[in-house]
Amino acid sequence: MKLIKNADIAAVFNNYPDTICEKLFYLRQLVLDTASETEGVDELEETLKWGEPSYLAKKGSTIRVDWKKSKPEQYAMYFKCTSQLVPTFKAVYGNRFNYEKNRAIVFKLDDDIPVAELKHCIALALTYHRVKHLPMLGA
Repeated sequence: MKLIKNADIAAVFNNYPDTICEKLFYLRQLVLDTASETEGVDELEETLKWGEPSYLAKKGSTIRVDWKKSKPEQYAMYFKCTSQLVPTFKAVYGNRFNYEKNRAIVFKLDDDIPVAELKHCIALALTYHRVKHLPMLGA
C-alpha cells in the first residue's frame, strides 16, 4: 500500500497535548495498518481536512482523527455524517463504542480500544464506495 503523505500533518500532531498526540498517533497507525491489510486499498492519502488529520482511499470515505479543546477528556475518529458508516457501526457493534450522532466514534482518555472491531469499522470506511450498496455495508 502506498501512503501519500502531507508535510503539514506533523505540525498538527505536534500542536496536540502529548497525551492526546499519543492517542491520535495510535488511531493513525490503526488506519495505516488496516489500509495495508484491506484488499483493494492500494493507496492511502494522508491530508488535512478542516485542519484535522484525514485519511482517504480511492474507493473510500474520509476518516478524520481529532481532539477538541472544548471536550478535553475525549478524542474521536470522524466519518462522513451522511454516509451509512456510523449507523452500520451502531447496528453491528451496539454499545461496544461510544458515538457522536452519525459522525464519530468517541473515546475517553482511559478507554481500552477494541482493536479488531475498530479496524473493521476503518476497513468499511476505506472501501465505502465499493460496499455502500450492500445491506449493512456487507458487514
